[in-house]
Amino acid sequence: MHVFIMVAGAFTGTHVWQETAARLVAAGGTAHAVPLTGMDPDRPATASPVALETHIEDVLATIDAVDAAGRRIVLVGHDYGIHPALGAADRRAERIARVVHLDSGMPQNGVPALAAVPDQVLRAQLAERAEAGEREGVLAPPARREEWERWGSTDGVGEADLERLTALAVPQPLGTLTQPLRLTGAVAAVPVTGVLCARNGVGIDMVQRLVDFGDPALAALTQPQVTFFELPTGHWPMLSCPAALADVLLQAAAGEGHRLRPAGGGTSAPAHLRPFPVDVPELPRDRQGPVDLYVPEGEGPRPAVVFVHGGPVPAGAQPRPREWPTLVGYARWAAAQGVVGASLEHRLHDVADYDRAAADIADGVERVRSDPRVDADRVALWFFSGSGPLTTDWLAQPPAWLRCLAASYPVLAPLPAWGLAGSRFHPARAVRQAGSLPVVLLRAGRESAEIAATVDAFVTAADDCAARLELVDVPTGRHGFETIDPPEETLPAMRRAMRSVVTHLTR
Repeated sequence: MHVFIMVAGAFTGTHVWQETAARLVAAGGTAHAVPLTGMDPDRPATASPVALETHIEDVLATIDAVDAAGRRIVLVGHDYGIHPALGAADRRAERIARVVHLDSGMPQNGVPALAAVPDQVLRAQLAERAEAGEREGVLAPPARREEWERWGSTDGVGEADLERLTALAVPQPLGTLTQPLRLTGAVAAVPVTGVLCARNGVGIDMVQRLVDFGDPALAALTQPQVTFFELPTGHWPMLSCPAALADVLLQAAAGEGHRLRPAGGGTSAPAHLRPFPVDVPELPRDRQGPVDLYVPEGEGPRPAVVFVHGGPVPAGAQPRPREWPTLVGYARWAAAQGVVGASLEHRLHDVADYDRAAADIADGVERVRSDPRVDADRVALWFFSGSGPLTTDWLAQPPAWLRCLAASYPVLAPLPAWGLAGSRFHPARAVRQAGSLPVVLLRAGRESAEIAATVDAFVTAADDCAARLELVDVPTGRHGFETIDPPEETLPAMRRAMRSVVTHLTR
């Protein structure tokens, strides 16, 4: 028999688990929601300050109260709740059958929960408060319903549940976010399940892509005792789909779920390393710092297309993005059309790196334009996937030399889990300032719902302001279609897009 012990996230309490717990009990399990000190009426703070260690003790008390005979404990942590859950599991590893990360990160030893706050502006504000000595203070809960979006997508949560979530929200002790998590390493032996809420911006396919990049920090996710589930909802599945969540938790307890493929461990190469579908000449590269140039023979200067890879890509990924077959293939293909092809590498290693990546791209583009083989007055930029938000600056203030901007299966707004809602990286807002700049957008027909929504919003904004948008649809295409979908389904759109970009450069 499994006992489910559930720990709620920031500002919330035991009430969020009511429906999920009832369904687990109806299925024959036992369910306990942990009342956290200083946040639950049943466990008021009697001493100050309340910190992460206080909440770890709360979870330990619930674990120790469970009759050990034949009882297998599944410890579920949602959002902030994974931090006290992991801290407790590390000290009672022999009692825990599985830890479930419910739309939460992977906390590491010595790192406070503050590092996982998704909204980067809010995170910085909290860090300033902590540095100012306010560790014993509290963080006021969201006063308005829309403020919950700073902590995660509310997709699927009904109006009544959102009203109740807001009404029952309680202040979060600041010390619970600033005190570092301390782990001995014992918890590493406990089986793990990750439940990803796709509408919050991260799904299993995205995690697999990150693993495929070869990041050593993610290698542990491919171990046999680690499983994954994905729910098509926002950050609060216990409110938006409690029945589906209960089913997933029961399956997780049974050791079921999707297992990730180790980097390089599949029967075929990962998507980003598969061959480019266009047969292009083997033109040598000319490496100029962060830029690889592919220059056609003959006299110049010539127009140039700068190809900008997606991300985030781990800093240690090998091969480097500008060496991926897709980037090399596009750059050589452009050179075969008589223009200079350039693949530009930038440091988008994490969603917190968009400002740095934007500066890298600006510097790299100037490096391309300063090359004597390039016509500095005729340049196009072509973005892919997660570099989509980086189109913002070029749309908002397109320089005269920028003759075209293209994007393939782009993410055109920060996803909810990225915490960038208050940033400048919103292409749908910037396109209103693009003026006469031609924009070529390759749209994947089988794009994930989360990314497709950002593309739809961009297209709507472009239509509203009569931007020069050319939509090139790949009806059966998936994200990264060049290397994962049949060429006969993708090449017509790819050829049309390349033809349009080159035409804008050479007319």
